[in-house]
Amino acid sequence: MRSFRLKVVKQSPESLLSAAQALTPRLLDLRQSKPTPVVLIDGRAGSGKSTFARLLQDQVFQETKQSPKVIHMDDLYPGWEGLAQGSLYLVENILKPIKLAGKAQWQRWDWANDKRGGSDPGNGWREFDGENMLIVEGCGSVTAQSAELADLTIWIEAERQTRKKGFEARDRGVFSNFWNSWSAQEDEFFQEQHSEQLCQLTVNN
Repeated sequence: MRSFRLKVVKQSPESLLSAAQALTPRLLDLRQSKPTPVVLIDGRAGSGKSTFARLLQDQVFQETKQSPKVIHMDDLYPGWEGLAQGSLYLVENILKPIKLAGKAQWQRWDWANDKRGGSDPGNGWREFDGENMLIVEGCGSVTAQSAELADLTIWIEAERQTRKKGFEARDRGVFSNFWNSWSAQEDEFFQEQHSEQLCQLTVNN
């Protein structure tokens, strides 16, 4: 159930900033009350999730001088057909380990080579040692399983036309041909998972 709701009516970085500023006191309370608070930001492609995550990260850093760790679901999906699999990977390899041990290790998806790993010396492995706020942003980050492991869940809402423009602008149109197939995955996933209804907070971008 939503405990409160922010509503931003304009689509602009400034309006998302206003929402981030309004939410900052709650994030600071979480940070003081929990050693490793987890914040999940979900919503459809192009809605502004990554922008909002960065703004929250900046706001918390300004207040605490410690930057929250941000994980992007784009690093977890196993390709363009992997929305559901990426969501499960988040739960099993990041959120559950953090809940049990306060830290996690995971391997990012190498989009260029279509496999988990990477060209870096660590072969795409990443780690989070806890004792800091974790923000996860991306489609599929909020499910019944992940919501149980999070301290705050946020849904970013935006009109389809706005989202499509954001999707195309993000990578200068390189992946525009994936819009329809990804949207179809979103339709199926969110109908099954009821992610929006699971979120405690909605920001209208």
